[in-house]
Amino acid sequence: MKRTCLGNSDLQVSELCLGTMTFGQQNSEAEAHAQLDRALAAGINFIDTAEMYPVPPRAATCGRTEEIVGRWLRGQARDRLVVASKAAGPSRGLNWIRGGHLGFDYGSLRSAVEGSLRRLQSDCIDLYQLHWPARNQPMFGQWQFDPAREHAATPILETIEALARLMQDGKIRQYGLSNEHPWGVMEFVRLARENGLPRPVSLQNAYNLLNRVYESGLAEVCHREHISLLPYSPLAFGTLTGKYLRDPGSAGRINEFPGFGQRYGKAGVAPAVQAYVELAARHGLAPAQLALAFVYSRWFVASTIIGATSVAQFDENLGALALHLSPTIVAEIDEIHLRCGNPAP
Repeated sequence: MKRTCLGNSDLQVSELCLGTMTFGQQNSEAEAHAQLDRALAAGINFIDTAEMYPVPPRAATCGRTEEIVGRWLRGQARDRLVVASKAAGPSRGLNWIRGGHLGFDYGSLRSAVEGSLRRLQSDCIDLYQLHWPARNQPMFGQWQFDPAREHAATPILETIEALARLMQDGKIRQYGLSNEHPWGVMEFVRLARENGLPRPVSLQNAYNLLNRVYESGLAEVCHREHISLLPYSPLAFGTLTGKYLRDPGSAGRINEFPGFGQRYGKAGVAPAVQAYVELAARHGLAPAQLALAFVYSRWFVASTIIGATSVAQFDENLGALALHLSPTIVAEIDEIHLRCGNPAP
């Protein structure tokens, strides 16, 4: 499996990353460890988790995913793996995390990192990410910026200084952003450059056939500033498999956790999915193969985060890596995109 460096760092990651947000909720510990073993055998060296996992976030399960990953890490050669985690941000009602102290100042981030390190049974987190911006910003299905929702937040420079201290302390190796927008990415880059501080090396944002927002502004920003994209939700919570068209009551997190997949309940989603399903059928592909191969093949993708609820599902996701989409298929995808737009931003 190919590997690439994140940004200008020395973190070399496989082109696929195992996402773990189902561990401890939809997956038992034994199932989670089986997926981790399968990923390692397939050449994946990159694992992504977060302090708030599993999802949907609940006080009763918070941190369980990192604990499951940590017990698996005990039996591995740690220096052969790149482990990423994320610090939960403020303003989403997760007051059970860190006693509700969810700012991105040094004290709060140090508490978050140390909690993650204990659960992961590790001395250092290779890539530490800010799960979402601290400032007012539309995300997770919101699509309009509203200045009336402004609120106090840790200044970005203070956050960078805190992350730099954590790097100096040896608790993290590099840091990245998540669910960010062009202004935020550029502010991190500008302030880091002007103050001689470390820059973010990666950006973890949703990217799939129903949400190509990244391409319009962030693609140029990240290319010019050497920030690697780590796309999540390449199958749009299973929507792009077409299963919810066939049976709206299909098993999956959208039905298991009502309201959790708010991005994919918008009016334009079903017609777009139908168009992509028909395109896949015309070319003898499964809809999931089409959706995954599209994301895997994009020039700006460093490592795609894939999640699964079984080893069999993981193998299906892995298999799409060998699929090459012809220029004809890519042109047809773009035609659908220009017609249907981004129905699930």
